Amino acid sequence: MKVIQSTCNYCSIACNLDFHVEDNHIVKVVPTAGYPVNNGFCCIKGLNLDKQNTKYNNPVLPLIRDEEGNMNQISWNEACKYFAKRIKEIQEQYGKESVAFISTGQLATEEMALIGHIGRNYLGGNGDGNTRLCMATSVVAYKQSFGFDAPPYTLHDLEVSDVIIFIGANPVVAHPILWGRVKNNPGAKIITIDPRRSETACNSDIWIDIRPKTDLYLLYTLANVLIEKGWIDKEFIENHTEDFDGFKEHVKKYTLDNVEEKTGISKGRVLELAEIIHNGKKVSFWWTMGVNQSYQAVRTAQGIINLALITGNIGREGTGANSITGQCNAMGSRVYSNTTGLYGGGDYDNETRRKAVAKALNIGEEMLPKKPTIPYNVIIQKVIEGEIKALWVVATNPRSSWINNEEFRKAAEKIDFLVVQDMYGETDTTKYCHLLLPSTGGLKKKGVLINTERRLSTINPVLEKNEDELTDYDIFLKIGEALGMGSLLDKWRTPEIAFETLKECSRGMPCDITGVTYDMITNSKGVQWPFRAGEKLECNERRLFEDKKFYTPSGKAKLIYEDVAEWPIKLSEEYPYVLNTGRGTVGQWHTQTRTREIPAVTAIVPEHAYININPELAEELNIKENDKVRVNSANGVSKEFIAKLSRTVKKGEIYAPMHYIEANALLPSFFDTYSKEPSYKLVPVNIEKVS
Repeated sequence: MKVIQSTCNYCSIACNLDFHVEDNHIVKVVPTAGYPVNNGFCCIKGLNLDKQNTKYNNPVLPLIRDEEGNMNQISWNEACKYFAKRIKEIQEQYGKESVAFISTGQLATEEMALIGHIGRNYLGGNGDGNTRLCMATSVVAYKQSFGFDAPPYTLHDLEVSDVIIFIGANPVVAHPILWGRVKNNPGAKIITIDPRRSETACNSDIWIDIRPKTDLYLLYTLANVLIEKGWIDKEFIENHTEDFDGFKEHVKKYTLDNVEEKTGISKGRVLELAEIIHNGKKVSFWWTMGVNQSYQAVRTAQGIINLALITGNIGREGTGANSITGQCNAMGSRVYSNTTGLYGGGDYDNETRRKAVAKALNIGEEMLPKKPTIPYNVIIQKVIEGEIKALWVVATNPRSSWINNEEFRKAAEKIDFLVVQDMYGETDTTKYCHLLLPSTGGLKKKGVLINTERRLSTINPVLEKNEDELTDYDIFLKIGEALGMGSLLDKWRTPEIAFETLKECSRGMPCDITGVTYDMITNSKGVQWPFRAGEKLECNERRLFEDKKFYTPSGKAKLIYEDVAEWPIKLSEEYPYVLNTGRGTVGQWHTQTRTREIPAVTAIVPEHAYININPELAEELNIKENDKVRVNSANGVSKEFIAKLSRTVKKGEIYAPMHYIEANALLPSFFDTYSKEPSYKLVPVNIEKVS
């Protein structure tokens, strides 16, 4: 029996697992002991990776839709030639930007980079990832404040903080291994800021039950209190930040006198929170989708960053303004996908970076894109408007996961050529495709993942591919060859060669990984970036900014701020309740295409979409447990749900797990101004019982 260490490719924690394999069959899955991320533990999803691709009869060879709408099997060579033919025809008729792709944080770093090379460098189209759906806010916030997309922490910081503040985050359910680090720190005071009494709120010392989408008002009020009372780190502010005077003047308007009216939190509770931050020696701030997926998300994230900066809680053990990443390789997507920035980070108009990346790729500078991709929402809109004629969807299910997802249905029905590349043949999105390219899952591929704390580790082939099975990387190579890329693929012939290419792209950048080799991150404890050529790995857990130097031109962090914006749609007599969305259970993941294969999950989660509704509101509306209800959104969409009575939500608020196609249909197309991340967390609704 062989034991193969690999990386779980569900969430951003990226646990390592030992797969016990005999005769190309997984006998058992055991969390890797001693791995610094999970150290012998993992959640139910990782433990059941052996169930993946076992329940459904997924195709191995490509399928093409005929004129009658039937899907017919073809060979890989036929599929790739057809793909190339259609793309070339469309671009010849409508221009280069008439084609686009949408990928995901579920791909390996080399795969993301290769589709970026094909779709952006060679074809000249646009391409975005569904990292846009979860982490774009943090990317922009960090880049603007720190000068680079640089989550500064190590997970060990959770074990040594004396004050841990979660804002719009529910790690008990969404990141249980991260929560395990919190439990290793019994002396810490845990505070959760969330409108819902989430599982994390239930396990915290203090729950700040804030009114939905008033986080920024609270953060500015806290900053004002801290400044007025002198509970700030004046030396750090003076020597390591920019524009403190402007920030100080800005937050003066956010006073304790108005805070309860705006946020629902009394002035006494705000003062208590400020005092806890002041008395803390090592205060860490953690946020995720409750902040990121908002209409004023970047400024809210920077409100958190500003608190860490003015109190000097950054660059030291147990501190930080720390964004918790969502998907397994969203960090790889952020700096190595060639979509919003050049490989290794840096802007498309920076001549120094263009020269370095072109040299690393052995291509002419003129082949590199001149600008960032148009974002996900614009891609979908341009499909609907008829400007984009071909869309390549890879390892994601936007018919369900996209905000206001009826819009994606319109796009899928409108487009001339929809290609879906997925390891499942019957997702909500594949129902609309003209060409299906079936890929294998992570158990049969090789590549690098970068986790939430910037740690690189490898996914390794646990099982051998069967005849005709291809990984996403194999498919990308075949597509590139069919398009006629020839020698332009020389730097990409294998994932290992691609990784060496990306290493060279990173040279001299904050995310420099020139010192990392495949051997270092295979059957090992992984390596956090940066790790430069010639450096020695002296510690398995490292944080950024210990030298108090940031990546801005001045070397100082920027305090960035803006007035609090009004809700895009307000509550009304017609729509008097607030709908929020988020994770349902530890065992559910995104649109459930993978976790529906885990018997222990399907046995306990509802098959149908459901909402949590407060019992008092339910009684007023004559709604009982398991009644069918209709939720009517101010977005103009109505969907049916099963009612689940719960005191985790307040009387005027309801909560819908995001894993069901009905939930995202209700949400209007609002996006953060700077990150273009969808606002999944707020829409006014009404509710009625279905007789």
